[in-house]
Amino acid sequence: MPEQITLITGSKEEVYESLLPQIEALMENESDLIACLGNVAAVLKNAFRHLWIGFYLVKSESELVLGPFQGSLACTRIKKGKGVCGTAWEKAATQIIPDVNNFPNHICCDVRSRSEIVVPLIKNGEVWGVLDVDSDELDRFDETDRKYLEKLCNEILSAKEYR
Repeated sequence: MPEQITLITGSKEEVYESLLPQIEALMENESDLIACLGNVAAVLKNAFRHLWIGFYLVKSESELVLGPFQGSLACTRIKKGKGVCGTAWEKAATQIIPDVNNFPNHICCDVRSRSEIVVPLIKNGEVWGVLDVDSDELDRFDETDRKYLEKLCNEILSAKEYR
């Protein structure tokens, strides 16, 4: 049976409020983390028309490896502390970058990317991966995105086993 997500129009907050319970229900029916991450990326890309969205997973003490994503070709491996993703991992804190060209450590995987938000997935005090979202618009991400994407990342790791 195909999964269904109902997309609504409205404010950013209204869209998140509508999507989060639907994503949670979708994840309840799937035990595999990678499958869940793939569907989460697809739902968010379709709902918000992001340029790129995906997950990088911690595979060693020094490297993130590309996981499920939606969008154009992506960087496969990112070192801890490098780029916005590596910085979010190193600091264990969400990074909102209004203009990636002003981020001194930015890794350019797609020249169309103008702004970015990266949310770490943290379980038991340890970063397991990051959710990376890129936009082709400047200053696309704000505290509303932070609030709901952090809530979503917390839900993913509380519902699924990783490692």
